[in-house]
Amino acid sequence: MSKLQQVQEWTEQHHADFTYVSDPATIQYLTGFYSDPVERVLALIVFADQDPFMFAPALEVEAIKDTGFSFPVYGYLDHENPWQLIAGHVKKRVSQPTEIVLEKNQLSVDRLEQLQTVFPEASFDQDITPFINQLRVIKTADEIEKLNVAGKWADFAFEKGFAAVKAGRTEQQVVAELQYALMKAGIMQMSFDTLVQAGAHAAEPHGATNATKFENNELILFDLGTVWQGYISDASRTVALGKPTAKQLDIYQVCLEAQLAAQAAAKPGITAAELDKVARDIITKAGYGDYFIHRLGHGMGMSEHEFPSIMAGNDMVLQPGMCFSIEPGIYIPGVAGVRIEDCVHITESGCEPFTHTSKELTYVG
Repeated sequence: MSKLQQVQEWTEQHHADFTYVSDPATIQYLTGFYSDPVERVLALIVFADQDPFMFAPALEVEAIKDTGFSFPVYGYLDHENPWQLIAGHVKKRVSQPTEIVLEKNQLSVDRLEQLQTVFPEASFDQDITPFINQLRVIKTADEIEKLNVAGKWADFAFEKGFAAVKAGRTEQQVVAELQYALMKAGIMQMSFDTLVQAGAHAAEPHGATNATKFENNELILFDLGTVWQGYISDASRTVALGKPTAKQLDIYQVCLEAQLAAQAAAKPGITAAELDKVARDIITKAGYGDYFIHRLGHGMGMSEHEFPSIMAGNDMVLQPGMCFSIEPGIYIPGVAGVRIEDCVHITESGCEPFTHTSKELTYVG
């Protein structure tokens, strides 16, 4: 049974007239077509007992058909009201829908109100998001192979990025060089904005790459990923330029110990909360617990942040095929920021990483 058929079966089992799928990543997962429609409307309509259809901006219609999507595709022009058109296509199949399922974690209030306007008799109480999460959480062998290729290109990017670091150069210059090298090799898309942070700037975990110049005797954090056939990589390494201080080296070694211990502990049967605790206990015991300010990891696959979260309070038991990041970090303002990350997939007896760049402290420049 295809993934799309499973959504159709779920819709029928939940006595809904149709499911309105609107997350571009979910649409890609179910159909093979991806586009970010920005302000326009892109939707996959899945019925309980009839063929689905895709609704999209007119400029996307041929691209959808080119993916091999074998069901109807309806386009609309910018001056047309997409909600009225969607309602018209639906009502040719279900004259008066009364139960409509949504992806509630993705749909804006404005768009919900638009749907309520064209389907005034319908209930919108049901949410398919948990089911989609469960579908996506266990990756197939084909998905894992694509993630492995994406990981290979992340390793390539680290190699090029590390080689580009020199005192006096800027974070932005290094990002430009590593991404240019990827583009020359045919890799045109990053999973997210590449992050390179020097020295104390790395103590801002979500600070953007900027014009900060590299200085001798500091740590430099890299966080990057590439896209391969719709699947992403995500990895972090921290490297040294010159001779870091004893404090910075201690932070690095504690973070490395935590990452290696958690990766070794990741296997079927352990819970997400227990895995988070493996790394967190090491960092806390070393005195840096207050500076580990995020979860240990997040799911990944077609998106860089997917279900589930590897964190305290999540008692989900890990199973073979689950893919997620293991990324402890220690961020001390004015001193340094260190994060070391591999994404892994759970195997029958442990886990395997998608990236293989050394995690021992690398000296660059």
